[in-house]
Order: sequence, then C-alpha cells, then structure tokens
Amino acid sequence: MQLVFSDAQYWEGFLPLTFTRPVAEMRCGILTFSERWKKLLGTEEISFLSEKYLEEKFPRPQEKESLFLVPNFLPTERILTQIRNLKPGEALVYENELIAAHIHMKDFSLNQIEKMTDLEDEPLIFRQPTDLFSFNDKAVDFDFSLLTKGRQSQELSETNGFLGDSEDLFIEEGAIVEFATLNTKSGKIYIGKNAEIMEGCHLRGPIALCEESKFNMGAKIYGATTVGPHCKVGGEVNNIVMFGYSNKGHDGFVGNSVIGEWCNFGADTNSSNLKNNYASVKLWNYHKKRFLDTGLQFAGVIMGDHAKTAINTQLNTGTVVGVAANIFKSGFPPNLVENFSWGGMKGDEKFKLEKALEVAEKVMERRHVPLTEADKNIIKYIYNAY
Repeated sequence: MQLVFSDAQYWEGFLPLTFTRPVAEMRCGILTFSERWKKLLGTEEISFLSEKYLEEKFPRPQEKESLFLVPNFLPTERILTQIRNLKPGEALVYENELIAAHIHMKDFSLNQIEKMTDLEDEPLIFRQPTDLFSFNDKAVDFDFSLLTKGRQSQELSETNGFLGDSEDLFIEEGAIVEFATLNTKSGKIYIGKNAEIMEGCHLRGPIALCEESKFNMGAKIYGATTVGPHCKVGGEVNNIVMFGYSNKGHDGFVGNSVIGEWCNFGADTNSSNLKNNYASVKLWNYHKKRFLDTGLQFAGVIMGDHAKTAINTQLNTGTVVGVAANIFKSGFPPNLVENFSWGGMKGDEKFKLEKALEVAEKVMERRHVPLTEADKNIIKYIYNAY
C-alpha cells in the first residue's frame, strides 16, 4: 500500500531545513523519517503531501488506497500495531491531531474518515529543529535496534580501544576502524557500510556514522551525534545531526546543532552552543517571523542546505543559517543569516542565482551526484520567494 507522508502543520516549523525537502526526508538517529517508516511498515512505495514547489522532486500521491501518515515521530510497538491494523475509513489521532489514516487518495478528504481512535501510547514527536538533536539519543537507539536485530556485526580490529558492551557496537560491511577509542557506556555506536574512522579518533556514544562517511584523524565525537551518508567530520563535535553530503573536516567545535546537506565548514569554524550568561537560547522562527525562546540552555547552529563558512568563522549561540548562504566576513554574523547571503552580515548582497547554481553543481559533482532540473527549480523558487 502507498505511504503518503504529510507535512501537515510542521513544515514551516522546521525551516530552513525544510526549504529543500519535506519533513519526512529529514534525518535523525540513523535513518530519515521516510526510511524508518518504510522499514517499519514493509513498503517501498512512498509519496508526499508537501509544498507545491517541491512536487517535481518529491512526488504527490497516486489516486489509490493509501496509508496517510504524519512521519515525524517515533512509535511504540502498540502504536505500530494500531497503524498496521487500520481499516479503510479509520484514523488515529493524538492530542486532537490526525496522525495516521487508511484512506483513498482519489478524493482526499477527512470526510472519508468514519472512525477516529486515540493512540494507545504517547509518541515521541519532533516538532522543531532543536528536537532533532535533543531527541537524537532516543532515535539512535530506536534505529540501532531496527537495523541490527538478528544480524552480526563485523569484528572490531584489535588496534582499537573499546569500553562498554559489545552488543552496543555495530559495524557494517566494508567499514574501517583502526587505532581509535570507542565507548558505548553512554550509548550505542553504529558504523555504516564503507564508513571510516581514522587513527586517533575518540567516540563516546550514542553515535551514528552513516554509509561512506568519515571521522578524520584525531576527531573527538560526543553523543548523541548523527553524521549522515557521505560526510567528513573532524575536530570536536557534540550532539549534532548532519543530514548528509556535508563536511566539517577540520579543527573547530560545533555542538547541539543540525546541519543540512551539501554544507561546508571552513577550517577552524566554531559555533557557540552556550550563552555567556547561561540563559536559554532563542532561535529565529520563519513562521512567526521572530526569535522564539527554545527553553534550551544549549543550542548551536541550524543550517540549511548548500550553506558555507570560511576559515576562522565564529558563529554565535543560536544561529540560523539559510539556504546557500556564504559566510566569510570578519566578526560574528547575526543570529539569522538570510538565504543566499553573500558575506553573512545583515544587509549583504545576495549570492547571484546563476553563481549559486554553478557552485552547487560543482560541489555535487565531486560526489558523483547530479544537480537535476528539479533541484535547480527548487533553488530558484527559494531564491525568488524567500
């Protein structure tokens, strides 16, 4: 049956991360929300109810029998059973919000729903960007169990130091780990297919290093941290989520942050995650068009896709960086760096669209990923609309 992922009321709340993707395509734990639900429900057929400008890349549902799902939560076993047992015309709700429904997409309407049932358990719902790192420990644990159940890990080389329970470490085929230290006492460590942990790295779980990604020599990685596929990470990081295809390859600190795809941190880029007065951190909210208190004492940077920082960039606590922004001027940039900013300071000119597309194409080409017409059209829309 077709899975239909709905952005519902959450899409704007996750900007700038969702400027370039539906909510279901964000990563947390080891998997994206869509990957997780495909595994949980045993289907590969997915579609999206999202913003119209994203439809070329993330297709709308076909007119057929479907399971409608708000994807940004972790279910319990009882909730999973409820979802699997939904019959046509039935729906599940939580706090008066529709969570899942068995409906036909030919005439998508809530009028199809004949019976609504409350969830039997409380789900872990991700409502804002900071939730992706705040709840990442729970997501890593959830995905670790989902991906490794009944499977055998590759052996850890004897050149490494290890603390903890061996059942909390899983190394996929082709991964390379030599002369590093790994500690699973505080959380599980998952090392993806063909990933590499270079000499001198220190890892303290929970950590997920996804397929084809690398921890560069001497990296210090504190959990709960997720590094998505095809990334390079060096220096020191603490409790970050990196979606994929992004680099923080050099010394410098980033903590309590979420980084989109195709981003690059110049050498010695540092992001503060704690204010000098230890007050709770405010972050820019695109929907409310103002800074809102997160209630968190630790919050670093939320960075949209294709953003870049120059060497020695210093980012304030609670900085939001828009899509394809380039930060290279001296001094601390403001806590909101606008989409396509050329320099990073308030009032700076916009990165020219044709140049932004040219850079994106070159960056993606290095990883043998094409910049498709759909990708270009999404970037053009964001450039003109936001």
